[in-house]
Amino acid sequence: MTELYWDPYDKTIDLDPHPLWRRMRDERPVYRNERFDFYALSRHGDVEAAHLDHETFSSAHGTVLELISPDPYPGATMIFMDPPAHTLLRVLVSRGFTPRRVAALEEYVRKLCAEMLDPQIGGGGFDYVRDFAAQLPSKVISELIGVDPEDREEVRRTIDLTFHLDPEKGIINDVAFNAQLKLHEYYCEQIDARRRTPRDDLMTALTEAEMGSGADARRLTTSEAADFTGLLVAAGTETVARLLGWAGALLAAYPEERAVLAADPSLMANAVEETLRFEAPSPVQGRFTKRDVPLHGTTIPEGARVLLVTGAAGRDGRKYPDPDRYDVRRSFDGHVSFGRGVHFCLGASLARLEGRVALEETLARFPEWEVDHEHAVRLHTSTVRGYEALPILL
Repeated sequence: MTELYWDPYDKTIDLDPHPLWRRMRDERPVYRNERFDFYALSRHGDVEAAHLDHETFSSAHGTVLELISPDPYPGATMIFMDPPAHTLLRVLVSRGFTPRRVAALEEYVRKLCAEMLDPQIGGGGFDYVRDFAAQLPSKVISELIGVDPEDREEVRRTIDLTFHLDPEKGIINDVAFNAQLKLHEYYCEQIDARRRTPRDDLMTALTEAEMGSGADARRLTTSEAADFTGLLVAAGTETVARLLGWAGALLAAYPEERAVLAADPSLMANAVEETLRFEAPSPVQGRFTKRDVPLHGTTIPEGARVLLVTGAAGRDGRKYPDPDRYDVRRSFDGHVSFGRGVHFCLGASLARLEGRVALEETLARFPEWEVDHEHAVRLHTSTVRGYEALPILL
């Protein structure tokens, strides 16, 4: 048997990491990579427990492998914080994702789906990711945060640039940085406009939110509110695009499951959960240990970088019967693809809504398709996995 080696940077491994992840779960549940100086947890129970134990597995030092450092991450990025600071900011930002606000978007999501999918009817095929899956979440998040309609296409194109990958520098590059700066300036202008004229949108909610209580209470600064807006846009755009890309690929690879969904749309919400379990859009999350952690005969030392491989946890047979079978009717009590505990994905309800509606509208128009794998393009970072392009043939 070949030597067991895994790292999140290897694009060849990333094409199909599941055999390696199975070996990690079975042979080395506490995996050590000396080359890049990290440990990795791959079993569902261990990944879930680490997510829930924020005091031991800290997010404050960064959650992306190339950004994790011995010193706490600078700035006020919510995902790079631990309680109590994280709790306070999460409460503020969650006001933009109230059940009422999210539920009110369903009609708008359906309208967007129709606008993008109807022109493809009668054609020979289209790129399911570039022409649909990547555009839908950026348009939805623009509606949620309150981007003016005349600005949305420019904002969408700029959002795309924030995910630019440099062949040598990865996600840390000038193109992505300049796009992030441009968006931050735009959001600052919009936040200031909301202070003058409030609206029923997320940016207004952020201008009205207060940090602290009593004499210590204060409103978010314009820059802080813009930072939070940018974080929500980035998280809400990238992962939903990958989720829908995986759904398009999997439903072509498992046509019998696709036929089940086409015949019974009530299963669509469960299909979204099964897709998230089977192919997590964000399969790796980083943490930094605040104490020694004895686990499976190994001690992870204090001050170690640890990767929680949620993509591996979703295929753990200790949790899921027949885990490598994609089954849209599967009955299960959850997964860790949205995280767990204090860092559970704020936008999970919106992602679920977008995923369900997008698949309902897709299958209502196109009950069958094949993937043109020769021209499909995979997207790869150390924390995101999926398709950048997915041409389908109708």
